[in-house]
Amino acid sequence: MSLRRLSAVSLAAVTTAVALCAVGGPAQAAAGASPGLDRAALREAIALRPDDGAAGVVAEVHRGGQMWRGTSGDAVTGKRVSSRAHFRIGSIGKPMEAVILLQLSAEGRVDLDRSVQHYLPGLLPEDRFKSPVTVRQLLNHTSGLPQDLDGAPATPLDAVIDGRFDSLSFERSIQQTLRPEGRPGPGPRFSPGTKQEYNSFGYRIAGKLIETLTGHSFHDEVTKRILKPLGMRDTATSVPGRATSVPRPYLPGYLPRSTGRLVDVNKQGGLPASMTSTTADLDRFITGLFSGRLLRPAQQAELFAVPRGADGKPLPYADASNCNQGPAKGTACYSTVLMSFPLPDGTLLWGKTGSDPGYKAGVFATPDLNSRAVYAIGTASPDDRAPAIAQRLALAAFRDGQVGPAGVA
Repeated sequence: MSLRRLSAVSLAAVTTAVALCAVGGPAQAAAGASPGLDRAALREAIALRPDDGAAGVVAEVHRGGQMWRGTSGDAVTGKRVSSRAHFRIGSIGKPMEAVILLQLSAEGRVDLDRSVQHYLPGLLPEDRFKSPVTVRQLLNHTSGLPQDLDGAPATPLDAVIDGRFDSLSFERSIQQTLRPEGRPGPGPRFSPGTKQEYNSFGYRIAGKLIETLTGHSFHDEVTKRILKPLGMRDTATSVPGRATSVPRPYLPGYLPRSTGRLVDVNKQGGLPASMTSTTADLDRFITGLFSGRLLRPAQQAELFAVPRGADGKPLPYADASNCNQGPAKGTACYSTVLMSFPLPDGTLLWGKTGSDPGYKAGVFATPDLNSRAVYAIGTASPDDRAPAIAQRLALAAFRDGQVGPAGVA
């Protein structure tokens, strides 16, 4: 579906934006700022610049027990944006899917190293997918499965805007990719387990597997297993079969029609794993995840382990250029749950970005939770211009030399 294709975040952008990313209009006074955080630099980082292509931002930074929240106003309407604004989180829902399957693994209800073909017989056409694809390979992006709607023609942005109210089940989304109407279905992109390539389609299958194994909806499982235990009261999953608006107060997200008119696209349909949240709730999620509140020790170890080959080295990334930078460039950067981003000083941030039409978001932290950040952007452009803004906020948030790019102290 065109809605999902637009929301996929390119890895080239992710590797720049992953540390932290935000953008906005005229910056308002930060709420809850603490001594030691450079409040002026943080405010400046989220101040809108003409080429940012964005309408507003909410951001939250924690370091050493200190916290800062900031927002920018809606640059389209001039209205204030609350620091507690809700927004669409896109693929940040993927780690929650992975956590549920890790929990089911701990309960003995799924074996991560058993195949999708075993658990969901007939789902992958046998004439095209002859090699077994394991559940673990779905989660760590080494499945070699096709991308969402592989082979489909590009969809004009006007059609994407008009189709934003559509809702799809996991099953329907899977069939639109594997058994499309009017064109041949795609095959594997590479042999399973030999490379890594970010793949949203694998998580459509993961969502279906959750519902098949439990007999419950994704909504019920994520609510019972993650949202309620962590007190994530601001986070809501998609309502099956109908479009819903982002709860108020919300961060507006816009897409431009071919005429140039901006459309507020906060009301959308989506997939069962589509969610809205706040910076506070996403901070609760990553804090609870890293502190061991969601997973048993054996499964917790999956958080920070990238897939490796028989030689013990990280698998290559599919195009040998995306994912990591520096000496590790071209190698796997995704674990079974998260994405890693090595900073020049050797520090690793772990987390996830997400994108839905009109929205970009991300949550990242160091494994010890000493430094963490959450952001959300409401866009005002079809372009993915987040990287420059990401660098600004990353430098402002981690500039004391403990966590930050080389040369920044």
